[in-house]
Formats: sequence, structure tokens, C-alpha cells
Amino acid sequence: MKPISNAAVLARFGYALSDPTRAEILISLAREPQYPADLAKRLDVSRQKMSNHLSCLRECGLAVAVAEGRRSRYELAHPDLAHALNDLLGVVLLANEGHIPHP
Repeated sequence: MKPISNAAVLARFGYALSDPTRAEILISLAREPQYPADLAKRLDVSRQKMSNHLSCLRECGLAVAVAEGRRSRYELAHPDLAHALNDLLGVVLLANEGHIPHP
């Protein structure tokens, strides 16, 4: 099996963030683990769509499902992702406010 390149990993991360619902899911998971039904209700999406988004985030390597009996709880795949997402959000917000000079 051929190893995945750094560029492909970043592109996969970008794809996960390209959908506002998936981005909101990641922000929620950065705060604390969540159950799919709770996420679906809070974000006002169907359970099927939530399942599809969570599947995408699992395939992108950003979220994992932790079995709890008959339920699954979702959390970020690595604790450092919460810090990275918050840092990325901060930088993007600064750039949108014009505080970061363009090269």
C-alpha cells in the first residue's frame, strides 16, 4: 500500500472543512465528545445526513466513534486536533478582519 502524501492529507482535511455542517461538527467535537442524535438535533439536520457527515469525518481521519453499548459517541481522532482547529479558526478570523498582511 502506497503511503499518503502530506499534500493529500491536507487536501482531505480541507475537504472535511469545506462543508459548513462538517465544520460545525468538528467545532462541537473540539469542545467535547457528542452523540450523533444530539448533534443532528442541535444542527437541525436529519440523522441520515448527520450519519453521512460523521462517516466523512471518520474517513478523513478526523473523528472516531467510541462504542458505548448500543450507542456510539463521537470524538476527535486526536486531542491535538482541538487545538489545531481553534488555532486555524483564529488565523482565518484575523485574515478576514484584515489583520494578517498578504504576501
